[in-house]
Amino acid sequence: MLLDKKQLFKIAFSFIIGFIVYMLGLTAFNNTQSELLGLIALLVTLWTNEGLPLGVVSLLPIVLFPAFGIISTKATTVNYAHPIIYLFLGGFLLAIAVEKSKLHIHIADKLLSLFPSTPRGMIFSLSITTGLLSSILSNTTTTLLLMPIALFLTENKKLQMRFALAIAYGASIGGILTPIGTPPNLILLGIMQDKHMQLIVFFKWIMMVAPLVFVMLISVSMLLSIGVNNIKVQRDIVSSELDATQKRVMYLMFGLIGVLLVNAPIKPYWSGLGLSESGILLGFGLLLFISPFKILDWDEDSKKIPFAIIFLFGAGFSIAKAFGSTGLADEIASYLLAMTDIAPILLLLSVATLITFTTEITSNTALISIMLPVIYSVAQQSGIDTTLFMMVATLCASYAFMLPIATPPNAIAMSSGVVNVKDMIRYGFVLNLLGIFFIVVIAEYFWKSFI
Repeated sequence: MLLDKKQLFKIAFSFIIGFIVYMLGLTAFNNTQSELLGLIALLVTLWTNEGLPLGVVSLLPIVLFPAFGIISTKATTVNYAHPIIYLFLGGFLLAIAVEKSKLHIHIADKLLSLFPSTPRGMIFSLSITTGLLSSILSNTTTTLLLMPIALFLTENKKLQMRFALAIAYGASIGGILTPIGTPPNLILLGIMQDKHMQLIVFFKWIMMVAPLVFVMLISVSMLLSIGVNNIKVQRDIVSSELDATQKRVMYLMFGLIGVLLVNAPIKPYWSGLGLSESGILLGFGLLLFISPFKILDWDEDSKKIPFAIIFLFGAGFSIAKAFGSTGLADEIASYLLAMTDIAPILLLLSVATLITFTTEITSNTALISIMLPVIYSVAQQSGIDTTLFMMVATLCASYAFMLPIATPPNAIAMSSGVVNVKDMIRYGFVLNLLGIFFIVVIAEYFWKSFI
């Protein structure tokens, strides 16, 4: 069998990048810390250039970290069974049930029907619908499900491009609305749990983030609506009553929301049930295999579970663990401590800008796994608000709108054939700046009353 020369080049290039970063690291850090930097550079490059499948790259820390004496095999593998992973697993089982029952089509139809059948109305409806669905489904799944609908609404190429971007951007924006909406959110909760910080419970998270999601969805809709005329578009989605399976899924979702509400502490009035949110979501996900719900079949539907993403979580938590164990987080933090002398809002702005534009060219999960331990260490040494700065960094990691490699929704929009890189950069750069501005302002003047 012939070797794939393109793949071999990508792998070789990744090893070269890793070696260069290792050599550069020796100028400032000890050998173990430099090896960790080199290995992270190797992993990030492989994630970015897709030299190896996502799941394969995500399992490499189990081999490489012990081999280079970074952390032991046991210390590495335990991160692949982190409690937050089961929060995600439960959420994805619910998402699979929503897809299988086609409940999402009914929801999309109802949401789209709230807006007029004009280009501007459809842009607003597509971005808002995608944003809301992405808070409970994966943003990748939501984008894939709605993209055909967007392209069917009109044959005008200019409008198709804007409709496709409305879906891609809406998915990224809405993914932060819940803790389970996007991987960086779960990475944050996992690291907070490991550091024994007070976790942000489900509904508190939504209350904090909802204003940001609202202003960003309105902003992206208004931006993409500039210059459109009143060409009539057709919204040809068939509405229907919920069938028995869809009703069971809906009842289960309402039950989950009710349990999460009762479980959430509202101090000083209610201390909550004290149940693990990971256990709650996994439990409701498992109910889908049991009568009277019995919507999912293990042999068939377990194949839809994104195990590669689960391994990616494990790799992210392993990187974060290695950063702390080798002392690399503290070393990097010492270089960043000088920045803490500036005004807090300027420091927030610096962190937001760094994360937003860096995540355009690398995996946001890998980036946030690297940066959160560093930010935690800086905050602990300087006395700044740890939760606030970690939250800002996490949300900025999801707000990458400029390049197709930045997020799966961007890549799907590009693959539709109606979006080119120039258009994505043009709109995405503006949205990056708006995202940075809104996150910093809301964090400084709103989140501080919650954390």
